[in-house]
Amino acid sequence: MDKVLARGSGSAAARSRPRTAVIAMVAGAAVVAATTAVATSASAGTTLGASAAEQGRYFGAAVAVNKLSDSTYVGILNREFNSVTAENEMKWDATEPSQNQFNFTSGDRLVAHAQANGMRVRGHALAWHSQQPGWAQNMSGSALRQAMLNHVTRVATHYRGKIDSWDVVNEAFDDGNSGARRNSNLERTGSDWIEAAFRAARAADPGAKLCYNDYNTDNWNWAKTQAVYNMVRDFKARGVPIDCVGFQSHFNSGSPYPSNYRTTLQNFAALGVDVQITELDIEGSGSTQATTYGNVTRDCLAVPRCNGITVWGIRDTDSWRASGTPLLFDGSGNKKQAYTAVLNALNAGGTPPPTTAPPTSAPPTSTPPTSAPPTSAPPTTPPPTGACTATFTTNQWPGGFVTNVRITAGAGGLNGWAVSLTVPSGSAVTNTWSAQASGTTGAVTFRNVDYNRQVGAGGTTEFGFQGIGTAPSGTPACAGG
Repeated sequence: MDKVLARGSGSAAARSRPRTAVIAMVAGAAVVAATTAVATSASAGTTLGASAAEQGRYFGAAVAVNKLSDSTYVGILNREFNSVTAENEMKWDATEPSQNQFNFTSGDRLVAHAQANGMRVRGHALAWHSQQPGWAQNMSGSALRQAMLNHVTRVATHYRGKIDSWDVVNEAFDDGNSGARRNSNLERTGSDWIEAAFRAARAADPGAKLCYNDYNTDNWNWAKTQAVYNMVRDFKARGVPIDCVGFQSHFNSGSPYPSNYRTTLQNFAALGVDVQITELDIEGSGSTQATTYGNVTRDCLAVPRCNGITVWGIRDTDSWRASGTPLLFDGSGNKKQAYTAVLNALNAGGTPPPTTAPPTSAPPTSTPPTSAPPTSAPPTTPPPTGACTATFTTNQWPGGFVTNVRITAGAGGLNGWAVSLTVPSGSAVTNTWSAQASGTTGAVTFRNVDYNRQVGAGGTTEFGFQGIGTAPSGTPACAGG
């Protein structure tokens, strides 16, 4: 089977996934009501979510909001999972059907359900070449770039504080042996568009983990895997805000589970990012399917920074490739052999997640890729001779803006800093992160907070602010101390 067509959110089939309502018993008792269902209490070791939580991880499912009226679906969801991902409800076409006209109704419903049932939420996806609204498909160049950044900012801001991890950019690399970027309309806005999206997402929601998500990156030897690895390594070296990498892991006979899957997870984790299995489904049945599900689960548990697994759907009939019966529950909601294999693997335990932040420059555990380095190499210019300099980027939309400021320390380093700029008349700062602001309009000075006071010679730190009206312009003044 063609790998592109065999993949989850990257295929045309992902836009419309077949669903069939069925009936099953929940925890051997009553059927749960559609919209008022509450999570069934379960002791650790008896459900996927509880068992994963014992290992310091989550076990989640992709959820279609229109299925929240299906009592069997909701019963399994609430009983078994402690994380949800929106199948389609948070994508660009769903959240911004007309430019600057946002619709969060379906996404908000999923978030509310998750919060009511103690589940975390993975946001999917802020920037993607597919499932763009028609107005965005017809744009190009700088207009599309600004529209994309505006979308990232507005959606991430709306869900600020409610999302555990965002798939900031989805499927930006080509399949095949080239290791090249996908020739999409977003790529044609400039090769730094991925970096720009991550910076905008960090400014909009500093508390969410920011992930790059893709398929056909499971095998460590594949060119696409190496290309994504090179990008992540470059981002970490240059301070681009990336916290995690998502592996879709849609396995079937045409694209089977690779024997070096654990190596792939380990090598990415060694870059200082979390790794997450984000769209898992495995076609097949019986013991063969169960064995592969068990192997994938054990691989994740063996890597301390593999902090969660999400299956792409709940019952086989809910899957976008239902004919392959790829999930943990059959069409009637019964647990399959694959479910038992996963639960047993979770209960057997693994390597616990780290309790302190790991080093951010750890080397990979196998030979680094030999492909050409990224074109955006780390800067080699010497640090400025003054105390510090400041530059900023702004995402402006009608009535508001977000500004991200980068401070570069001079040759003597910094033990405290202050950045001053002018907020235009009629505009005002409404929110600031990673800094303390002296005011909201006119001449405003931003000073360091405790954790970013010290900056080594030539090093950088960042802060940001959001406001109403027109963003500041010109060159900000930066002073040490």
